Amino acid sequence: MKSSTQSLKGNDFSWSSLTPLLDDESRVVRDELVKLFKSHPASGHSFLLRLSKGKDRYLAKHAQALIERLGWIDGVGGFSRFIRSMRYELETGWFLLDRTVYPSLDPSSYTFFLDQLADRCRELLLPPSSPRMTCEVINRVLFHEYGFRGAREDFENPQNSFLHRVLDRREGVPIALCSIYLLVARRIGFELDPIGTPGRFLIGCFAEKRPFYIDCWSGGRFLELEHLEDRLGVVPEDEAGPMLLPVTIAETLSRACRNLTRQYAKQMDLEKSKMFQSFVHEFEQVHRKASNA
Repeated sequence: MKSSTQSLKGNDFSWSSLTPLLDDESRVVRDELVKLFKSHPASGHSFLLRLSKGKDRYLAKHAQALIERLGWIDGVGGFSRFIRSMRYELETGWFLLDRTVYPSLDPSSYTFFLDQLADRCRELLLPPSSPRMTCEVINRVLFHEYGFRGAREDFENPQNSFLHRVLDRREGVPIALCSIYLLVARRIGFELDPIGTPGRFLIGCFAEKRPFYIDCWSGGRFLELEHLEDRLGVVPEDEAGPMLLPVTIAETLSRACRNLTRQYAKQMDLEKSKMFQSFVHEFEQVHRKASNA
C-alpha cells in the first residue's frame, strides 16, 4: 500500500481514512500511527478493536498487532470477565471499568495517590478518635486540603464518572467521590458503606448507636437519619429503611454504568452508551443467575 503520512497530519481526520495505512511497512508511517493512537486512546482503541474483530482477517491481524504494540488491553472484555467472575472488589472494579474507555490506563499511580491521601489522614488522626472525628479528618483531607468537589456546571460530562479522571481533576459525580472516600477510609482501617439512595449516592457510617451519612458531593456534609427520611419523603417504617442500607459492590458499579449510559447518550455517543448499558445487563444477568442457584 502507499506509504504516506499525509492522512496523519492535523486533527481533521476520520479513523476509517487510516485503514489503508495499517499494513504500511514504512517505519515513519508506523511511528506516526502509534503517536496518533496514543493521543486519542479512547476513540483509537475502539476503532482498532472493531477492526480486530471484523471479517477481514488480514486487516484484523494488523489492527491486533498495533493494539499489542500500543500496550492496550481488551478493556471491554476485562470488565465483562470481572462482572461474570462475581469476585467483586471496589478498587479493582472501578479501574477495570475505566479501562473500557481508557485501555492504556495504568492504575499504579492512582493507587499510590490513594495511599498518599490515606497517609495524610493518619497524620491528622489523634487516638482515641470517634467515627465522626475520623470522618471529619477524611473530609479535611479530601475536600479542603486536596480540593475534591462535586461536579456542578458540567455534571453530565462522562469525565466526572471515571475514577482515575476524578482523581486527576478532583471533581466528580457523587458515586465516584463516595468511592474515593471509601477507598481512603479502607486504607486507614475504617469501615464505611456505600448507600445508594435515589438521586444521590452517599456514604453511611454504622459504627455508632445511630447511623449517620456523608454527602460527598456537598463537600462531606454530615446527614442524620432524620434528614434523609425527610429527603426521601417517607417515614422510617415505610420504604426509607432499605434505601438507607448499604449496597453491594456490584450494585455500586452497575449504577456507575447506568450513569455513563445516560451521559454518553446525552453526548450522542451511542456506541459507548450501548456498551455501558450492556454492562448493566450483565450485572443483572449474573445477579439473577446467582439468585436462582
